[in-house]
Amino acid sequence: MPLILRLASRNLFQDRPRFAGNIIGIAISIILVTVQMGLLLGFARMITTMIQHASADLWIVSQAANSFEDAALIDEYQRFRALSVGGVTEAVPVVTGFAQWSVPTGTKTPVFIVGSGAGTAGLRPWNLIEGDVRALSVPDAVAIDRSYSDRLGTISYGAHVEIGGQRGRILAVTDGIRSFTTTPYLFTLLDRARNYTGIPPGKASFLLVRLSPAADRDAIKAQLRAKLSDVDVLTPDEFSRRSRSFWLFGTGAGAALFAGALLASLAGTVIVAQTLYASTKDHLDEFATLRAIGASASYLRMVIALQAVISAVIGFLVALAISTGVAKMTADAALPVVMTPGLTFGLFALTVIMCVVSGFSSIIKVMRVDPVTVFAQ
Repeated sequence: MPLILRLASRNLFQDRPRFAGNIIGIAISIILVTVQMGLLLGFARMITTMIQHASADLWIVSQAANSFEDAALIDEYQRFRALSVGGVTEAVPVVTGFAQWSVPTGTKTPVFIVGSGAGTAGLRPWNLIEGDVRALSVPDAVAIDRSYSDRLGTISYGAHVEIGGQRGRILAVTDGIRSFTTTPYLFTLLDRARNYTGIPPGKASFLLVRLSPAADRDAIKAQLRAKLSDVDVLTPDEFSRRSRSFWLFGTGAGAALFAGALLASLAGTVIVAQTLYASTKDHLDEFATLRAIGASASYLRMVIALQAVISAVIGFLVALAISTGVAKMTADAALPVVMTPGLTFGLFALTVIMCVVSGFSSIIKVMRVDPVTVFAQ
């Protein structure tokens, strides 16, 4: 083992209870940042769940539509104009809106209706655990997610329910299709969705456009924009960005998550700085000895940096294990903590940077140590 690594590790491990306290402090700070960033990532991902699961190459939306949940009506005749453009194979209308679900106890609770055609190109439920998508063709059939059973009173397969004063029957049950607004999604066919929401015939919330395999999406998008009026033609990624921007920046929904992530980062930096400063201060005699025997300032900086890196790696591994557990426990929650490889790598880099910067904040104290103090003891 190189001498500098041996020195750094012995400085850290000499007082094991204090070192354990240092690691706990670092781990707590990283867990705070991880949870806040994971919540923010989970929120951003849930915003675009429907958009990413739709079978569409392009979305035709109202210019006033800010997101999937905040849509505005368009005329369905735009569909026929879209189909007249070469390369467009399908333009499927989708109707969305709120309706009141009658709970068996006599109360009502809102649900978010998603209705599209019976073909494969529409926006259909996924992750089915009971029933089949084809069952939605049965009169009054609807699909609902099992996670909302407590709120809705029942999601039993085959149960008869009342939605917006109209009859419904649960013939498909999904698992994991949750809304970030906490309002349950309910899937059904197009005309049935209009009845539940009160949207008149000839109106739609979106048109999902599918293109032929050889079609040039950008060229067709430009043609559709020129041919259609009072609408926007967006790719799924463009509509996802618009939705995230609206909910994260246009409303107060994302402000708390951003503030939480920022405060967690600042708190984590302070915790790490205090932890590593105290650790360095406890070893001033050792650093004074090194200076007395001729160690250079750069050598001392390398020792402190190495101590910071060792602390960062161990603290991060502890934080990663706990954060992964938190992510698993919240997987079925209304707002889950999401861990991705990119987030994990970014947090590791952040941990190392925080520890090294915090470690060097104590270098001034070390550089001011008088080597004579070694001989005065």
